[in-house]
Amino acid sequence: MSEHRQQGAAHAAAAWVPSAEITRTLDEMRDFVRERIVPLETAFQGGSFYAVEPELERLRDEVRRRGWWAPQVPTEWGGMGLDLVTHGRVGEILGYSPLGHYVFGTHAPDAGNVEVLIDYGTPEQQERWLKPLAAGRIRSCFGMTEPEVAGSNPTRLLSTAELDGDTWVINAHKWFTTAADGAAFCIVMVNTEPESAGPHTRASMILVPTDSPGYELVRNISVMGEPGDGFASHAEIRLTNVRVPASNLIGGRGMGFAIAQARLGPGRIHHCMRWLGIAERAFELMCQRAATRELSPGRPLASRQTVQNWIAESRAEIDAARLLVLHTAARIEEVGSHSARNDISMIKFFVAGILQQVLDRAVQTHGALGMTDDTILAWLFRHERAARIYDGPDEVHKSVVARRVLQAYGGR
Repeated sequence: MSEHRQQGAAHAAAAWVPSAEITRTLDEMRDFVRERIVPLETAFQGGSFYAVEPELERLRDEVRRRGWWAPQVPTEWGGMGLDLVTHGRVGEILGYSPLGHYVFGTHAPDAGNVEVLIDYGTPEQQERWLKPLAAGRIRSCFGMTEPEVAGSNPTRLLSTAELDGDTWVINAHKWFTTAADGAAFCIVMVNTEPESAGPHTRASMILVPTDSPGYELVRNISVMGEPGDGFASHAEIRLTNVRVPASNLIGGRGMGFAIAQARLGPGRIHHCMRWLGIAERAFELMCQRAATRELSPGRPLASRQTVQNWIAESRAEIDAARLLVLHTAARIEEVGSHSARNDISMIKFFVAGILQQVLDRAVQTHGALGMTDDTILAWLFRHERAARIYDGPDEVHKSVVARRVLQAYGGR
């Protein structure tokens, strides 16, 4: 582990107030995102990831030269080795643009797959797959959600893998497999222990190269009218009698759910801080529109109390959400994801809800303009509605938190 990461738990509280060095780095990153990445958004929104990929790769090379690559990855694997709290601050800055995390090598699902392979991968898996993934030379995807069963209950997976000698034979149907288009491998959640008494010990994770015979990318699913491609795709995939070596198992048999839970804790910090970056972008646009759009000479939108309420409420909500997420990041550093699971569930539904409110107010403030693609608001509104669904629907997280709270009062 890097020195910075080793000291993360001991200094989590201090990270709430960044050092002068970190503050300077954050300011430089913020300028880089706004000056270098934001200008590429129009081509990306109106076309394809592949249309802007060459320019994005040039920016990624510059990020590497500046020493900013993969903020969350330990230094021994080529990253900055930031603790979770500091990485959360970086994530908010990168979330200002939908391309920010990709350019800095901290985008989903690669970031989570890197963490899985660092913590659970074999030396062989790390050499063959982790090294190029952490370096941003290949992309990956993660296949868990299935169209036939509720995605909110990953203990009911229908996908299977059976051991035939020293080979896993996999049959699976997945969808919303983010970034499958162009990925070199997929970490697939499959049922390997159907006789296990506990539903949380039936699934395993297996690494599947996407060029394996029987692996099929069926389609890039159109989301809110946009197909998406490359790292921005959400694909349907099928695995039909796909055969991979037994050594492609990640962790141990039946450990899939436990590994997924460990992956999702820090992952929700990443998501929530990215959402706050989006909310800040929408807030800025809302304030600019309110201050400059005149209803009549000398009477801007900002003179209306309703708009003033939207601005005041949004400012308070974003700032409150940020503190809650940073508190949760510090808790994870201190006690681990399992002990902080209530905090993790709370930030998921709380921040997702605030993101939706701020985006909706920003669109409303822009009026008809907010419905067009002349600003980024409509694009963000379409793509981020899913925040209240993926990584567990808000309703599931609320129910889980309530049950745990009620246990202290004798409830079940």
